[in-house]
This record gives sequence, structure tokens and C-alpha cells, in this order.
Amino acid sequence: MANVKILSLEEIADRDAIRDLIDAYAFCADTRDAKGQMALFTEDTLFRVFMDESQTEPSQTVHNRNDLAPIFDNLNIYTSTMHFNGQSKITLSGNTATGITYCFAHHLTIEGDDKKLMVAAIRYYDEFIKIDDTWFFKKRDLKVAWVENKPLNS
Repeated sequence: MANVKILSLEEIADRDAIRDLIDAYAFCADTRDAKGQMALFTEDTLFRVFMDESQTEPSQTVHNRNDLAPIFDNLNIYTSTMHFNGQSKITLSGNTATGITYCFAHHLTIEGDDKKLMVAAIRYYDEFIKIDDTWFFKKRDLKVAWVENKPLNS
């Protein structure tokens, strides 16, 4: 039998709060709530986008919460999006934590009769911090594993 770690109630609550944070990010993206999405990050956050996860240098880097607005507003180019968060692994260390979350991000574009779906397979590598009993993203690396583009039939 594998070793099973018994979690304290505080650890369970922290893990649940972090998972809520991860899901809130996706919900805000899909509802185009850029301000709500930005509020999930610390003021001095580091947010990096790697359009190819094999690259060592990011394609885009943001060093504070306010500069996230154009990244999140960019979702408005799509008719609709739907992010599906999958498995995640969270490692707690007091008021900080690290985590990896898998996500399929669906992006729909409709131009006249032309419908296209772009699906990005994403891994998020996160650092979290708990401030005044609330968890925030301190650092988020968005790494795209692959992208699939396909036309949709009506």
C-alpha cells in the first residue's frame, strides 16, 4: 500500500482555495471579466507565456498586475471560449505553494458562415501566495503544448 499523507483541515482548505483560484481564472477568461481575472494576481506578479513549451525563453512576459489587461482583453477577438481545467498537482509550504495544472482552452471564431475552433493544450506552472487568508497567483507560466485548428460545420 502506498504511503498516504493525512492532511490537516487547514491544508485541505488551502488546497480547495487554490483550486478555486485556478478555476476562477478560467471562469473569468470565459466570461471576459479581465478585471476579475487581474484581481487573482499579486501586484508584483510575474506572468509568462510560452507559445511552445519546449522553448526556454517566453514569447511574452508581464511583471505586474496592471499590465495583464491587454493579455486578458485579447480574448475578445474570439466569439466564445471555454477552458477545461484538468488534473493539477499542488505542493503547499505554509503561506506559499507551487502547482501544475493541465487545461484545454477552446477558442471559437465565427466570421459570416466560416466557423473555426482553435484548441490549445496548456500546462500552467504556478507559484501561489496566501495574503490575509486569500490565495493569489504570484507567478504563472502558461506553456502551450500544442494547438489544433479545425473548421466547424454548422
